[in-house]
Amino acid sequence: MTRFVDEDLHGAEFRECDLTGARLVGVVMQDALIDGLVSNLVVNGVEVTEYVEAELDRRHPVRVLIRSEDPAELHEAARQLDADWAATIARIRRTPGVERRSVNDEWSAAQTMRHLVFVHDSWFRRCCLGSTAPFTPMGLGPNVEPYRGAHGLDLSLDPALDEIVSVRQAQAAELEAWLAGVTAEQLAAPAPVPADDVWPPYARGRSVRQCLGTVLTETFEHHGFCVRDLDLIEAQDAE
Repeated sequence: MTRFVDEDLHGAEFRECDLTGARLVGVVMQDALIDGLVSNLVVNGVEVTEYVEAELDRRHPVRVLIRSEDPAELHEAARQLDADWAATIARIRRTPGVERRSVNDEWSAAQTMRHLVFVHDSWFRRCCLGSTAPFTPMGLGPNVEPYRGAHGLDLSLDPALDEIVSVRQAQAAELEAWLAGVTAEQLAAPAPVPADDVWPPYARGRSVRQCLGTVLTETFEHHGFCVRDLDLIEAQDAE
C-alpha cells in the first residue's frame, strides 16, 4: 500500500482512482470535494454514507424510483429523467455553442449526451433486448481498447446538437415504450447478453433489472454532471 506521510497534498486532484480501503489518519481536510461511488465512509468514527444517501434521495426523489423493482415505478423514473433532460436541453439552446464547452477536463454537454447514446445501445439494446446490431455511430464509449471505436462507433464524427437530441429522444421513447409493457418476471430474468466480445463484457450473469438499473443510473448521474458544469460555465461568464 502506498503511504503518504507528512506530505502537502494541498489542491491535489485524484481522478478515476480506486481508493477502496484508503485510510486518512490525522489529516486536515477543509473545503474538500468527493464525487464518486462512495460507500462505508467513516469520518471521525461516524459512518456517514447513509446520511449522504438519504439527503441525495431527498433532493432527487427519482433515485428512489430508479432503485424500485416495480415496473410502473421504473417507467415513471424513465419519464422523469426524460423530462429533466428536456429541461436541460432547453437551457442549453438558450446559449448557442455552450453544448461544446467543458470545464475541469470533463465532457461537454454534447459529449455527455453522446455517451448516453452509447449507454442505451450497450446496456439496454444489447443487455436487456439481446440485440447484436452495431452501436449508433455517434456514441461515445469507453476510451480503452478493443472497445474504443468498436462495433459501429465512429470516432471521427462531430454531430450537431439537433442530431444528438433527435437520437436521444428516439432512444428515450424506445425505453419508455418497453417499460410500459415489461413485467416483474421479465425484469428478474437473466440478461440476454449476446455471446460475443462486444461491450459490456462484465454484464453476463446479471439480470435484466440490473442492466436496466445501469441505464437509468447513468442517465441520472450524467444529467447531474451536465447541470453542474453548465452552472460553472454560467458562473464563469458572469464574472
